Amino acid sequence: MWQPAASYPDPAVRSLDASFERYRLPLAAVERIATGCRWAEGPVWFGDMRQLVWSDIPNNRMLRWDEETGAVSVFRKPSDWANGNTRDRQGRLVTCHHARYLGRTEHDGSITVLADRFEGRRLNSPNDVVVKSDGSIWFTDPLFGILGHYEGRKAPSEVPAALYRLDPAAGELACLADDIPGPNGLAFSPDESLLYVVASRAEPHRLILAYDVVGGTRLGSWRVVVDAGPDGTPDGFRVDIDGNLWCGWGMGRVELDGVMVFNPEGRAIGRIALPERCANLCFGGVMRNRLFMAASQSVYALYVNTQGVAGG
Repeated sequence: MWQPAASYPDPAVRSLDASFERYRLPLAAVERIATGCRWAEGPVWFGDMRQLVWSDIPNNRMLRWDEETGAVSVFRKPSDWANGNTRDRQGRLVTCHHARYLGRTEHDGSITVLADRFEGRRLNSPNDVVVKSDGSIWFTDPLFGILGHYEGRKAPSEVPAALYRLDPAAGELACLADDIPGPNGLAFSPDESLLYVVASRAEPHRLILAYDVVGGTRLGSWRVVVDAGPDGTPDGFRVDIDGNLWCGWGMGRVELDGVMVFNPEGRAIGRIALPERCANLCFGGVMRNRLFMAASQSVYALYVNTQGVAGG
C-alpha cells in the first residue's frame, strides 16, 4: 500500500553517486496524484492548462489531472489505445496509438492521422514519441502492443519493428532503423546531437543505445550507454538540461520498481523508489522541474532540482 513519506528528506529518493545530490530537493517528497488505472503510460504536461494528461491503455482512455484542484477526469475515451504522448512545437498533442497510427490533436479538438503506413504497409503499434526543434516527429513502432493485445487478440505484423522520422510539413515518413530489438522509449540529448533509444528486446539484457544524429535527419554510429543488467527494465524516459537520463524502471524485481537516473556517460547516479513499476515519465510544472511518473496503476510526482529539456 502507498504510504507517503512522514518526514523530509524522503527516503524514497536515493543517491547512488555523490553527483546526484545536486538534483535532490531535501524538502520534496514523492506524492501519489492519481490511481485506479490498469496500465498508466505516456504522461505529457500542458502548462497552458496546468494539467497532466496520460494514457490508461487497457481501459482505452486518456486521463487528466488538474494541478490546481487535484481532480482527475477523463480526457478522451475511447482513445484508440493511446500509449506515448508528447506536444509539438505548436503545442498540439501528438499521440502513439496501438490502433496502429500516430495522431495529432489539433487546436480545435479534431484528430489528424499523421502516419499509419510505411511503403503501403500498416504500422504495428506506435509506442513512444518525441518532437525535435525543427518540428520533425520521431517515434518507435515495436511489434508488441498491436491492436487487440489488451483484449487477448493480436493482429499480424506487416512491417518490422522500427524507428521512424516524420516530416509533418512534407508528409514524408522515413525508416531510420529496423534492427533495434524492441524499440521502445526514446529521447534527445539537450543539444539534439544524440538520440537515445531503449532496446527492450535486446539479449541478454535490455539496453539504452545512443545514436549520433547526422544532419539533423538521420542516424549515424551508435553505442551502448546503459546495459540494464539481468534485472533492469528501462521503458520510457526523459532527459534533463544536464543530459541525465531519468528512466522508468521495474518489473524485474520489486525492490527496483521506480525510476533510475543515469548521467550522460551511463553511470547510475540516483533512484526514486516507487511501490509500482514505472513505465514512463515526463517533466512539467511551471519551472519544468516536477517529475511526473506513470507507474502501473498510479501516477506519482516529485519536485527535483533540475529541468527537463524542451520537446519531451
